[in-house]
Amino acid sequence: MNSEKQKAILEILEQDARTTPEQIAAMLGVDSEQVKQAIQQMESSGVIRRYKTVIDWDRFGEERVFAFIDVKVSPAREVGFDDVAERIYRFPQVHAVYLVSGDHDLRVIVSGRTMKEVAAFVAERLAPLDRVQATYTQFVLKRYKEDGEVYAETEPDRRLVMAP
Repeated sequence: MNSEKQKAILEILEQDARTTPEQIAAMLGVDSEQVKQAIQQMESSGVIRRYKTVIDWDRFGEERVFAFIDVKVSPAREVGFDDVAERIYRFPQVHAVYLVSGDHDLRVIVSGRTMKEVAAFVAERLAPLDRVQATYTQFVLKRYKEDGEVYAETEPDRRLVMAP
């Protein structure tokens, strides 16, 4: 299967991971066995890392606090930032770690049940790590869009229609 068809499969799965190979085949006008084989190949090669469900925990009724933590790190010879990033991403509270440009080196996304829990993680686990020079924490106050999913509730337009 050519790379354009593989890209199309990935885009479909990225939008909705529950789309079946048969549905994808119908969308792309190809045989479903070809789609199954392409998906298996992309899974085994690591192109498809995993399948994910996007959950609105607020709507479910479970409160979760998310924070962006910018971390200033002194790099080490031979490994740069990689070893510190690895120590950070091993914590279960950590959802993502990115090497970024700007005033800080790493951007870490963490979650907890409360702001106090996240603050304790930063103070007791993250900040004391070797070579971590500084942290800057920003709490997420409201989520509008994440993973392509819009969370913001829009109000219906209640204005009266004016006729000429």
